[in-house]
Amino acid sequence: MMDPSALAAHYSRFRVSDRILLTGHSHQAWPDVGFAAQQRAWLDAAEHVDDKWPHCFAQAQQVREGFGRLVGDSPDRIALGANTHELVTRWLSALPLRERPRIVTTDREFRSLRRQLTRLTEEAVEVVETPARAVDPLAERIAAAVDDRVACVMASSVFFDTAEIVPGLQLVARACEKAGAHFLVDAYHHLNVVPFDLAALGLETAFVTGGGYKYCQLGEGNCFLRVPDGCQMRPVLTGWYAELADVDSSPGTAVGYAEGAGAFAGSTYDPTSHYRAAAVFAFHQEQQLTPDRLRATSRHQVGLLKRTFEQCDLDPRTAVVESMPDDRRGGFLALRTPHAAAVATSLRAESIFVDARGDILRVGPAPYVRDDQLRAGMEAIVGRLRTRSAQ
Repeated sequence: MMDPSALAAHYSRFRVSDRILLTGHSHQAWPDVGFAAQQRAWLDAAEHVDDKWPHCFAQAQQVREGFGRLVGDSPDRIALGANTHELVTRWLSALPLRERPRIVTTDREFRSLRRQLTRLTEEAVEVVETPARAVDPLAERIAAAVDDRVACVMASSVFFDTAEIVPGLQLVARACEKAGAHFLVDAYHHLNVVPFDLAALGLETAFVTGGGYKYCQLGEGNCFLRVPDGCQMRPVLTGWYAELADVDSSPGTAVGYAEGAGAFAGSTYDPTSHYRAAAVFAFHQEQQLTPDRLRATSRHQVGLLKRTFEQCDLDPRTAVVESMPDDRRGGFLALRTPHAAAVATSLRAESIFVDARGDILRVGPAPYVRDDQLRAGMEAIVGRLRTRSAQ
C-alpha cells in the first residue's frame, strides 16, 4: 500500500489534504508537476514562436508512450485527440455504413456516444442497444447480435454509472472478427484504476478509446484511440495531420493517409495539455504509480467506503450499494438513492466532493486520499441521506 499522506504533498495546489475529494472517477487532482509543465508550454511558444512544434511533438510522443504503457501496446498504434468524441466520430466516419448500416452497442454507454448514435438513427443507421443487465452474460448477448449487417460494436469495458467491470469482451472481439465487423472498446473508466492489457483481455484486434481526464490525472485535452495492427481505414472526417509527412507534396486527386494510427490524426491543436500530460506520466513512473498498485489501493479504498456505509445501517429505501461482485467493482462506489443529486450538491458546502448520475451517487477515491478522509466523507454522505429521507 502506498502512503496517501506522502503522496498528497505532490498535489498541494489542489489542496487534497484540506478537502475531501471523492470525485476521483471524474476529475482527479493534478500533481504539481503539471503546473510547471503548462508554464513550459507557454515559454516554449514565446521562445520558439512557430518553430515550437518539434518541441510540442516531442511532448505528444511521450503522451503516446504513456497511453501505450497503459494498454500494453506500441505508441505507434496510439492516435491522440482532445476528447474521445473527436476520435470516435472520426472513426465512425471511416465505417462502411452504406453497406453495413447497423451498429451494436449497449443501453448504458456514456452520454456523448449515446447522443451521437441516436443522431445517426435519423440518418438511416440502425442502432441495436443490447440490454446491459445482467452484466455476467452481456458479452455473449452482444456477440450473438453480430452478423454481416453489422459495421461495428461499441461497448464499455467498465460502465460509467456504476463502475461495474464487463467480463468476457474477448467473445465480442472474436464475433466481430468472424463477421468482418469492427469493435471499439470504451476503456475510460478502466485505465489506470483497473489493469488493462490487450493481450490478457483478448482484445488485440479491437480499437480502444479513453483519456486522461479521470484516473490518469492528465486533465483535459488528452484522449487517445488505440488502432490495431494492419488497419487501413480512411476517415471521412480527416485533418491535415493525417498526411503530415507529405504536407509539402503537390495535392493530387486522391486523399492520402498515413498508415495505422496516423490515419486518425487531426489538425492544429493546443499543445499545452500534452506538456502537462507528459509531465504527469513521468511523475507516475517516478512514484511507481503502476496500474497494479493503483488497483490495490483503489480496492482498499472502495472497500473501506462500502464497509463504512454498511456499518451505518441505513434504511435500504433511502440508499443501497449497487450490487456486484467486489472483484468486478472498478474505481468508485455507486450508491443508488433518489437523493443522489441533492446530496452531491449539499456536500460541496462542507468541501466534500462527490457527484451524481441520475439516481446513482458516485463516490470515487484517489491514491492521495487518506482513510480518515474516506470515513469522514462517507459519514457525511450518510448524514445527509438520513436528513433527506426524514423530510
